Amino acid sequence: MLDFIIIGGGILGMSTAMQLAEAYPDRRLLLLEKEEGPARHQSGHNSGVIHAGVYYTPGSLKARFCLEGNRATREFCQAHGIEHDICGKLLVATNALEMQRMEALWERTAANGLEREWLDAEALREREPNISGLGALLVPSSGIVDYARVTEAMADEFERRGGQLRYGHRVTGLDERHGEVVVHTSQGEFSARYLVTCAGLMADRVVRMLGRNPGFTICPFRGEYYRLPASRDRIVNHLIYPIPDPAMPFLGVHLTRMIDGGVTVGPNAVLALKREGYHKNDVSLTDMARMFSNPGILRALGGSLRPGLSELKNSLFKRGYLEQVRKYCPSLTLEDLGPWPAGVRAQAVSRGGKLIDDFLFVNTRRTVNVCNAPSPAATSAIPIGAHIVDKVKEQVRL
Repeated sequence: MLDFIIIGGGILGMSTAMQLAEAYPDRRLLLLEKEEGPARHQSGHNSGVIHAGVYYTPGSLKARFCLEGNRATREFCQAHGIEHDICGKLLVATNALEMQRMEALWERTAANGLEREWLDAEALREREPNISGLGALLVPSSGIVDYARVTEAMADEFERRGGQLRYGHRVTGLDERHGEVVVHTSQGEFSARYLVTCAGLMADRVVRMLGRNPGFTICPFRGEYYRLPASRDRIVNHLIYPIPDPAMPFLGVHLTRMIDGGVTVGPNAVLALKREGYHKNDVSLTDMARMFSNPGILRALGGSLRPGLSELKNSLFKRGYLEQVRKYCPSLTLEDLGPWPAGVRAQAVSRGGKLIDDFLFVNTRRTVNVCNAPSPAATSAIPIGAHIVDKVKEQVRL
C-alpha cells in the first residue's frame, strides 16, 4: 500500500507532491494524472504572468501567498535554469474614474508591501510610447514565465525525491475505507493511507466520488486570447493591464509579453459550454444540462447578465474585443489579432450563486481536497503547496 496518492498533474498538484515528498522522504508517493503529461489544462493555458499581488485584500491568504509566490517562483526558476523575465507591470488609467480606482490600488499595493511607482501621462509615454493613458501604476516585481515548464521541473523534482508519476490514468471512482483510500482509474486500482486531490476543473466531481456533497459547483469560463504578429513583438516593454472594475471578478483584457518574445492580447471571460471547452465549438450536452439546472450557477449568471452578454458579444465579434485594448493601445488593428489558444478557468460557485474568491477545501478523515485555488494560483503554487502539506500534516498518522 502507498502512503500518499496525489490526483492532479497541474502546477498545484505537482507543487504539493514535490513538497510532500520532501516532508515525508521515507514514504511511498504516487501522483495520478488523466492526461499524457503535466500542465495540460489551467497550468498550461494561461498568460504566464508572475503576479506581484496588486489586487488582493491586505493580510489575506491571497495577498500573502502571491507575495511569497512571486519570490518563490523566481527562486525556483533560478535554481532550475528556467527562463523568466521580471519585466514589470503597468496598470493604465484611461479616464477620470480609472484614475480614482488607481488611487485605491496605490493604497492597496502599499498595504501589501509592494514596490510601486506612480506615473503621470508624460512618464507613461516615456516608458511606453505606444500606450495612451492619463497615468499608470508601475509594479516592477511582475514578470513572465512558462508555467508548463515550471510544472515539468516540479515533476522532475518529485521523481528525484522518490515519487512515482502515472500519466494517462483517469480517475473513475474513489472509496474511503477504514485505514485506506482506494482510487479506481482507467488503468487499474491503487490504494493509499491518504489522498490529496488538486483536480481543478474536476474538483467538485472528485468530492462527489467520495460520497460528499461539495456545496459548490465548478463553472468553466473560457478566456480567449489573440497573438500579435511578429512585427508587433516590441510594441510594449512591460505587461500592460487596464485598471480593473472592482465589481467584476476578472481583470480585463491586457497585453502580455511572453517568454518566447511574442505578445498576446487577452483574456476575456465567456461561459464555456463544456467543462474542458477550449474552443468555441466545444459543447457537451451533459455539462450544459448540469450547469443550467444548477441553482447556484443560474443565480450567478443572472446576477452578471449584462457584463456576460457583453463578453459574449466581444467573443463573437472581434471588433468589440479589439476596442477593449484600443482604449490604451490605439494603434492596434483587426489584422493584428491572430489566433492563439484559449484557457478555461475553474470558477467555483456556491449554492447561493456567489463566485467563490477564496481558498476552499473539502476534507475527510483521509483526504485533503483542494476545491478552489483562486488566481493567481500559478504564481502562488509553491506557498499554496506548502499550505496544503500543512493541512495534510494535521491529519496524518503514519
